[in-house]
Amino acid sequence: MSEQPLRAHEHSDAREQPQRTLVSDPLVDTPEDVRVETLIEGDAPIAVIADAVEQQEAPDAAETLETLPQDEASDVLGEMEIDAAADALSHMATPLAVSVIEDLIEEDPAYAGRVLGEMAPDDATDLLQALPKQDRDRLLASMATGAAFRVRELLVYPRESAGGIMTTQYLSVREHETVVEAIEHIRRGEPVESAQQAFVTDRKGRLKGVIGLRKLLVSRATDCIGEICERRVDAVQPEIDRELLAREFERYDYLELPVVDRDQRLLGIVTVDDVIDIIRAEGTEDAQRMVGAGKEEGVYSSVAQKMRGRFPWLIVNLFTSAVAALVVLQFEGIITELTVLAALMPLIANQSGNAGQQSLAVTLRGIVLDHIRPQRSLSHIRRELAVGGLNGLLCGIVVGGVVALINLASGGAWQIGLVVAASMTITLMIGCGTGSAMPLIVRRFGFDPATASTIFLTMVTDGMSFFIFLGLATLFSSWIR
Repeated sequence: MSEQPLRAHEHSDAREQPQRTLVSDPLVDTPEDVRVETLIEGDAPIAVIADAVEQQEAPDAAETLETLPQDEASDVLGEMEIDAAADALSHMATPLAVSVIEDLIEEDPAYAGRVLGEMAPDDATDLLQALPKQDRDRLLASMATGAAFRVRELLVYPRESAGGIMTTQYLSVREHETVVEAIEHIRRGEPVESAQQAFVTDRKGRLKGVIGLRKLLVSRATDCIGEICERRVDAVQPEIDRELLAREFERYDYLELPVVDRDQRLLGIVTVDDVIDIIRAEGTEDAQRMVGAGKEEGVYSSVAQKMRGRFPWLIVNLFTSAVAALVVLQFEGIITELTVLAALMPLIANQSGNAGQQSLAVTLRGIVLDHIRPQRSLSHIRRELAVGGLNGLLCGIVVGGVVALINLASGGAWQIGLVVAASMTITLMIGCGTGSAMPLIVRRFGFDPATASTIFLTMVTDGMSFFIFLGLATLFSSWIR
């Protein structure tokens, strides 16, 4: 039924009393934020705080809950309306959200299930995947049937895959429908935020195309969707790794991408906000793997989880560090004779290690962005070697000159400055070469190039720095005494 036009006096009233527009700066605290902060500082009752938190935007409400002690955050969430609690929980850091959910399960598992049921299926799945299986089953049992079904569909996919991060909330129309039927179909369905297009399927749910909402609105009511939709549409399989998926979003500037099974049936979609989370998570994982921390570890992870991720690599580091110690032991005589070498050793090793870290970071970033192709790997390593040599020469001239002057002023041989300069040049070349080559070699053998790369890089740079510096000092010992 068509909408009735406004009567003359209604139209006049609308013009005379326009709705008030509120424009706010997201970087400035809102009155709601200030009120919540005041209530918390004043030790207001939980119910009063919960009512105030409900008035905040969901990201701000999540931040408020994250600042509260865990038990108090659970109590506040338990007093909030279901939809507000679900929105806030979906914006919290996952480890904190999981801890809050675990508290809610102990107090009221039915309420916890209803909160998860109100969340977007992909957000609820992320939290459930981080919970023990027993808690996961209890929550699924207390969720509404429809919500539990949608979440179970997503739980079958690995967390690192497109299926594990996709959402089942999207707009879909049938190719045999007319425009007016498709619009009515969308109106009857669940609301989908930020949707810009609808995916076109056949009667069996197979993906047949895509149509923008603007085109849907301006087309004639009797037009058939199958005749006006865009038939060329990109889609991915649910098994694709999330890192590869993020790379495709970056390359082609997708806002959303459908996920289909092998029969081309539409399973869900991945949106750009999910990909932003992927990029952030992958960057965090790579940074932690570089230094031997667990990839799943977060700021609020338990002590046991932190120990499981870190301790094995600390043991590995003990053995790799022993390599440098063994090198130093071989030159015990020259170090005892020229004690100045002991002061200069860490300086050269530190510079070499820092140069290697720079090359390592650039190389890993290039691998993540797919900028380093196999056929160009050697040219990349050669450039890093050149940079290391030039930086080493410049640093060597500065440090060697200072050492020569100090040694000369104290009555020693100035030639030791030449040994320092030569060592600095060679070791920085080795550091840059190792930092650029190591992740490429590791990737060539099918392993994650970021895994504990810093530990092994340090082993090489320390060991080679000590060996080259002390070796040159031994070779020219009669010259530098």
